[in-house]
Parts: sequence; C-alpha cells; structure tokens
Amino acid sequence: MTKQLEQPLRLTTISARAKPVLGTAEQEVFYADAVKSILKARIPFLVAGTFAVSAYTGISRQTKDFDIFCKAGDWPRILSLFKEQGDEIRIEDERWLGKVTRGNATFDVIFGSSNGATPVSDLWFEHSRKGKALGQPVRFVSPTELVWSKCFIQNRDRYDGADVAHLILRSHEEIDWVRLLQHMEVHWEVLLMHLLNFRFIYPSEREKVPGWLMDELLDRLMHQRRLPSPDKKICRGRMFSSADFEIDVHKWGFTDIVGDSGGGSL
Repeated sequence: MTKQLEQPLRLTTISARAKPVLGTAEQEVFYADAVKSILKARIPFLVAGTFAVSAYTGISRQTKDFDIFCKAGDWPRILSLFKEQGDEIRIEDERWLGKVTRGNATFDVIFGSSNGATPVSDLWFEHSRKGKALGQPVRFVSPTELVWSKCFIQNRDRYDGADVAHLILRSHEEIDWVRLLQHMEVHWEVLLMHLLNFRFIYPSEREKVPGWLMDELLDRLMHQRRLPSPDKKICRGRMFSSADFEIDVHKWGFTDIVGDSGGGSL
C-alpha cells in the first residue's frame, strides 16, 4: 500500500465556488460511494475535471463523469479496489487512463496524459487544496497543475482552452506562475499560445498574467525567430490530437513526437 506523505502538509483549504450538475441521482450516489471507498483504503488521490473547474471558477455545468488523479503507482490499486467490489473496470490506455463503471455511471482514474507531458507526481499532492466534494473531504488539484493538465487538450472533439482562460481569469492569484513555467519549460510555446488567447478574450484583464512571464516567453520567441528552421520535420500536433494529425505522419513525411516516420518528403 502506498504511504501518505511522511510529513503532514499545511494545505490551503478552499470553499468551492460552485459544483457541477450531475445528470442522474445514480451518478451522485456512485461518485460519493467511490470517494468514500478510496478514502477508506487510504490511497492518495486528487479531484480534478469539472468538479475542480467549478470549485475554482464558479462555473456550474453538467458533467457526464467524475475525474480523479493519482500517481502511476496507485492506479492499479484503485482499479483493483473497485474490481473487488464488483464494479466494472477497464484500462482504456495504460499510459494514462483507467475507468470504473457501475450501471450507467462512470468515473475516470487519470495518472498522466496520452502524450506523456503531464505525469502526476508528489508535487501535485504537495500543492493540492483541501475542500469538499460530494459531501466528502477531498483534495483538489491546484489551479497551477489543473491549467497544466488542460493545456494539451486540443482536438476536434474536445478543446479545454476555455477552461484555461476561465481558470486564469478567476484564479490567477492562486496560480504559481513560476511553477507553471517550470512544468511547461519544454513546451513553452503552448503556454504562450494560451496566454495570448487569454489576452485576446479578455483585453481588460491582461494584467492578470504577470508581465515578467510574457516578457520571458516573447523574448524566447524573438531569439527563436532568428534561428534557422530545424532539420528534422516534426509534427508536434500529435501532442494535441493523434487522430487529427495522423495524415502528417503517415502521408506527409513528418516525424511523430518520438521516433522516425519513415515517410517521404513534401
């Protein structure tokens, strides 16, 4: 069994600004029971998804599921717990996602992302927020890590850019911008895109993003523009959507996120 962090952390306690609308009473009962079961088993987890977005932004919207985040070493324990209870479990993608279903209600067990860019670590727990969800005491993913987890969700069927913008608008003072930049150091252009998007959406709220951060990212862009184009033809669009950018790798000769495409040139 995974141990809790050795030293008790002084976590910030939040009062959720809103909670999502669940489609059925069956969902609410199942999710509440699930939270109780994981708490009783003492497996560390964090509440994320629409529940966390609602808590930080005050936006109440309907949700079809419930997202919990955990470390990669704990997802087998959580799925095993519910399998033993007779619930249906499924490992949808061993890189990042499992699911637990009871009747018509499902919740996701998330421990990273399909592109490998946002692995859940102890750091997520160290900066989490204490609060209540479904009547139970839980920890919420912090606004910083929540933004990070949503920055790469950009495909034809789902785009979380609006969530990122709303989190910046409503929780900018709670975002650790230094830590967010550290998380996205390799993918700083993705962060810049979201910040420019925020500035366009809310021109009167531009000061909510620290000036030093915009200066740093724009300085990187200025220096990058002075350099020659890379020799390797890479399509990093696959980090957003493997399906939408499949043709780039399979027909147009671009290298995938890792490895070589083996394709021809344009």
